[in-house]
Amino acid sequence: MLKIQNLHAYYGKSHVLHGVDFEVRSGEIVALLGRNGSGRSTTAKAIMGLVDCEGSVRWKDQEIVGRKAYEVAHLGLGYVPESRDIFPTLTVHQNLLLGQKGAGKGSRWGFDDMYAMFPRLKERQHTEAGVLSGGEQQMLTLCRTLMGDPDLIIIDEPTEGLAPKIVELVAEYLQKLKARGISVLLIEQKLTIAMSISDRALVMGHGSIVFDGTPQQLKADPAVRKEWLEV
Repeated sequence: MLKIQNLHAYYGKSHVLHGVDFEVRSGEIVALLGRNGSGRSTTAKAIMGLVDCEGSVRWKDQEIVGRKAYEVAHLGLGYVPESRDIFPTLTVHQNLLLGQKGAGKGSRWGFDDMYAMFPRLKERQHTEAGVLSGGEQQMLTLCRTLMGDPDLIIIDEPTEGLAPKIVELVAEYLQKLKARGISVLLIEQKLTIAMSISDRALVMGHGSIVFDGTPQQLKADPAVRKEWLEV
């Protein structure tokens, strides 16, 4: 579905990604793990056309390196950035409406679906997004992305700064997305959450993939965890 080969990315003269290779298959949740600065967020931005890169990013057998971010989104790739990037002066409902504008006819998601998934957003639908709590903003960003009807979502640190109950809620809904046929590339620091819901785990270090296997295989490999994950 999504296949990355020999991906290199740059910030100016800084070489950040060094030949990244991995794939996300249809119906999978794949966790992309690693310490801060390992290249995980840059990988997401490279896939979405937000940073300069070289190599191959194939989406449904179509090469997308060099495409603009809006073109990538229209092809069915959704992106939930760590920064959330809501429109703070627009209401919850207006933010969702903007997400819907990228979807074609026959979208799997509508306002009723979003409000059923996150009832708190329905209660706050006429509230400016800038006054929402961190957890509510995370829900809104995820829902706004879903309104574009993606087949795969790249979600960057969705549990950062959230209360434990909200973290559990986010994990639950990522599993529900998988049940509805949406693949997920999950960039996450909380290993317990990532390992519990993922089909496969990737570990990044110094801009490269240093491990690709199942969560069970990663749990059984203390050397990889110590070298690349433990702080």
